[in-house]
Amino acid sequence: MAEHELILASGSPRRAQILRELGFQFRVVPSPIEEPLGFARPMSPAELAQALSVFKAEAVGASVREGLILAADTVAAKDGEVFGKPSDRADARRILQALSGTRHEVHTGMTLLDARTGRRDTRVDTTAVVMRPLRSDEIESYLDSEAWVGKAGAYGIQDHGDAFVERIEGSFSNVVGLSVELLRTMLKAFENAGRGDD
Repeated sequence: MAEHELILASGSPRRAQILRELGFQFRVVPSPIEEPLGFARPMSPAELAQALSVFKAEAVGASVREGLILAADTVAAKDGEVFGKPSDRADARRILQALSGTRHEVHTGMTLLDARTGRRDTRVDTTAVVMRPLRSDEIESYLDSEAWVGKAGAYGIQDHGDAFVERIEGSFSNVVGLSVELLRTMLKAFENAGRGDD
């Protein structure tokens, strides 16, 4: 890892904060395209999160020659329905109403891409989230705060959204947008595979 500059392929302040808290030195090169227009085949929510992370890593990889690119994409899903970032307040309301009082999953696809060699590792982490039933006035108050903007599932567990959550099963940081546990596993595997290349 020391010989590679880490490049975060995301403008997400939450992902950058997680990396800073872990002590990583990195630079941010956001993916030039936030979401692709579509995929050739239907995918599960977990597969979609992985595919989007690959898409973002490769988009940044096209513009940099050196470094280890880290890309991630997070989606919430319930009964196979994917809830990405809400497009507007009405969409955020619809998503929160759909997730209220349910158990849903948060999938974060993560890709590491060596910009020089093209070597890539892509994985996904899934966390189950149990959300308590939300009253209409709670939803409207949360919408007024605009804390839902730019967040998969229309809530940020690290913000006021944690008041909506009864419990999580799995990685907390995964729900925030970058699984610390999976990142450590991937970096170790990448480092070990790199030793085999020498």
